[in-house]
Amino acid sequence: MDAKKEKGIHLFTKDDAQQTSQDRDDTNTDTSLISRPDIPVWRISLSLVLLFLNYFLAQYDKFILSYFQDDVISSLHLSSTSYGLLSGYATGIVYALLALPTAFVADYTSARVWVLTVAAIWWSLCAIFQGLSHDFWQILLARIGMGVGQAPVEALSVSLISDLMGKQYVFFGASVLYVGVYIGEAVSGQIAVAFARTGTPWNTALIAIGIVGVVVALLVRVVVREPQRQISLVMASNLNHQGPTSAAVPSRLVTARKDILSTFRYLARMRSFWLLALSAAFRQLAGNVFGYYMPSYLSNLYPSEASLLSRYGIIVGVVGSVAVLTGGLLTSLFWHRTKVLPLYLTGIGGMISSVFVLLMLFSRNVSGDNQGRGVKVLYGTMSIAYLTAELWLGAMNSLIALLLPPRTKTFGLAVWSLVQVLIYSSGPEIVGLAMRTTEPRSSAYIEKTRIALAVMIPIGYWLAGVGFLLAVPLVKLDLAGRFVEGRLSWSGRKGFFLTGGCVLGVLVVSLFTVSIYYKA
Repeated sequence: MDAKKEKGIHLFTKDDAQQTSQDRDDTNTDTSLISRPDIPVWRISLSLVLLFLNYFLAQYDKFILSYFQDDVISSLHLSSTSYGLLSGYATGIVYALLALPTAFVADYTSARVWVLTVAAIWWSLCAIFQGLSHDFWQILLARIGMGVGQAPVEALSVSLISDLMGKQYVFFGASVLYVGVYIGEAVSGQIAVAFARTGTPWNTALIAIGIVGVVVALLVRVVVREPQRQISLVMASNLNHQGPTSAAVPSRLVTARKDILSTFRYLARMRSFWLLALSAAFRQLAGNVFGYYMPSYLSNLYPSEASLLSRYGIIVGVVGSVAVLTGGLLTSLFWHRTKVLPLYLTGIGGMISSVFVLLMLFSRNVSGDNQGRGVKVLYGTMSIAYLTAELWLGAMNSLIALLLPPRTKTFGLAVWSLVQVLIYSSGPEIVGLAMRTTEPRSSAYIEKTRIALAVMIPIGYWLAGVGFLLAVPLVKLDLAGRFVEGRLSWSGRKGFFLTGGCVLGVLVVSLFTVSIYYKA
């Protein structure tokens, strides 16, 4: 047996390695791989700020639907099923369909910044159209358009950050990006309270966000520069996996097709990727249900607390931001000692958090139905829940980006996101269908919401936690370049992944069809 093969250096077949690495290094010097980027700190900082603002604004429509759930339902005459559809697969399916082709364009035209700019302008216009909607079908079409614009944002942003900064600092840089999620919650809480006091309609916020989004999109295009791609973690530790130089110069289309196929083979041969993707999907499902239903549930649980949403937003914004930055910082600090710290932070943190989420949901019960004591329990347990659960986003997605082939990392990140979106978008759909016959704001609605949250969030956290912990030894094997070797057969890994994809597709179509049926 070949000595290199015994060490597990080859990631896939010899031909695959030649096609996906050295050939393109020698034939496309504009994007030749580098070991470490050499970009001025001021440009990195400014680029990171703009990517953060763009990502924050791209997520903002979700916060509006969440914090203004009751107002949205009443003003557009929605049912619980309709709301679940808007917050679930209305954007999820389009996001999944377009994430891969947009990532493909970005990778093979060296136009990640251009694609991100066009996407930002598009979702900004769709945010304005959401604000101008007057019924379910109008806002549904606007949200479908929003999904088109949102599809490439996360993958492109993480991909750019992973090439703007040295590997050790990518985790912290991506964590700064994901602070946008928590800042969005904080701002939404303040807007919700201010709008309630002044009688300002909810759609005003969406129109304003759309206008600001166009401005930020133009700034992204002017300021952010396309960085050279740096080698991956696997390549850094196994440089010998690159095949010999090819004298032939294939066309861009032929090279792209071969690289995409090799990327899928790369992902299929990775021991950890699919377990990590499923675990992250269940973690996101729990977070998605939490985000869309928790604010309105707590508002109805504590109707006399006029400032509840404001304080809720502040806790999410401050504690969530501190948590995600801490996760990225810890990963960077312990980088030379271990590269799997994000798995422990996510897995164990989520399991601990699930206990405090349950205390949040039943805070009024454990306080003897006293609202004054109940909100104190709520704020305390919520702070701990966020501190333990939100360490993961930046560190985990950075780890995935650095494990993927450099030339097609945006495409690989899009696959990573696609699996998650198709799974976590089912959360609101399921909750909406479960409460389709229940009148919003009624006591029965509150009780059913509590049951749904108490079941789906802890289960999602624990499934994710177990999956991430089981993936630790698999990630270590992948980092060492010890991928699955041999021929991929339809009776083996190929067939397994195809079957899993078909099952997931059937579930998505079924849930979406049933939701449309009950809406009609």
